[in-house]
Amino acid sequence: MSAGLASIKADARTAGFARRKAAHAADTGAGAGLLSAFLAGYRGVPVSGYMPIRTEIDPLPAMEEASAHGVVGVPVISAAGLPLKFARWEPGAELEPRAFGARVPVRPVFFEPEIVIVPLVAFDASGGRLGYGGGFYDRTLELLRSRRATLAVGFAYEAQQADTLPLEPTDQPLDLIVTEKRVIDLR
Repeated sequence: MSAGLASIKADARTAGFARRKAAHAADTGAGAGLLSAFLAGYRGVPVSGYMPIRTEIDPLPAMEEASAHGVVGVPVISAAGLPLKFARWEPGAELEPRAFGARVPVRPVFFEPEIVIVPLVAFDASGGRLGYGGGFYDRTLELLRSRRATLAVGFAYEAQQADTLPLEPTDQPLDLIVTEKRVIDLR
């Protein structure tokens, strides 16, 4: 990545974090309801959510509901430069903090999801996603999609939408975006 693109991405992240922080302060929890409604159409399909950190929108109520109907997991970072692994999760599971403060099951049992709920810093109307910059979800989605159909569902506050994002060819697009106000189906 060129220094110019890196600077543009850094500026886009800063703006995205500011919009997310403001939206998080006003969060009513409505996003989890829309995420649950979407997942209800995929009962029994293995899904991965995430344990929210900082000002990320909280998918836990939707994950709890989905866990009554099938396998639900959370991402686990093995090492920099590697795809994520996904550990089975259920409400009340014993968790421990790992990379970036994300909590993961103490005794992980790994599986491969067919739906991946993706946290993000910013998104655009065409399914572009700006994350934290480590490339974990891009590598992971590329790997999963090479094996089977895999839905990438961005979960974010409406305010996190940007007009445009500085994207690279390796950035994996989102199939859907769920916010506290709507579901955007890009398939």
